[in-house]
Amino acid sequence: MERATNIETAKKIMGKNFVGPEELSKISTRFKISVPENKIPLIPFSSDFLKTISRDYILILGLSKDKNGKSLTINKMRDILGFNPEKSEPCFYNQDWYLKENFAAVKKLDFKWYLVSKKINNNTKGEDPNRIKKMIKKGEDFPSAILVTFTFFVYYFLTGEVLWKNDFVWCKDNDSNGDRIYVGRYSDPKRKNKDGFNVHRLLSISNHYGLASEII
Repeated sequence: MERATNIETAKKIMGKNFVGPEELSKISTRFKISVPENKIPLIPFSSDFLKTISRDYILILGLSKDKNGKSLTINKMRDILGFNPEKSEPCFYNQDWYLKENFAAVKKLDFKWYLVSKKINNNTKGEDPNRIKKMIKKGEDFPSAILVTFTFFVYYFLTGEVLWKNDFVWCKDNDSNGDRIYVGRYSDPKRKNKDGFNVHRLLSISNHYGLASEII
């Protein structure tokens, strides 16, 4: 695709769905991140294309390290934000099964631009992820767990909006047993569990599960 003209153009097109260096800098203290001042990667999407998806997708600059130069993994974000909503929000849901899993302990984002859907595709709700994989359009994919997690918290800090509030997002990652990972659902619709960003592996499937695609 032809690249967008520049950051300013992309920001005008995407509105609040744009998260670039300036936006990340605004939350750097609270999220304990720092944004490189030089060599910001080029946006690999044309202006015309961004106009077609600006309402439904978030264009976000991924960061691979925290302010101390440590890998910004899911576990690192959990350390930064905690898991007790009575103490501070946003936070993670109180669970620790995944702490030694590669997708949470090792994987990090590349320092590049990502496009991820703000909403679950209704046609994928309640569907097995293997079936969803056959439904995915060319140029789209399951997002990684680290991308969904990073996007969730950054967008919450910037806008106060809770993405995928009552839904789980299927991810491309698997745990060490080969089970697919899903994340999200900050608030339990039945109010049986405390608020917090969930990280799970495939057990059973309900209508609260679906695809929030990444455009690649």
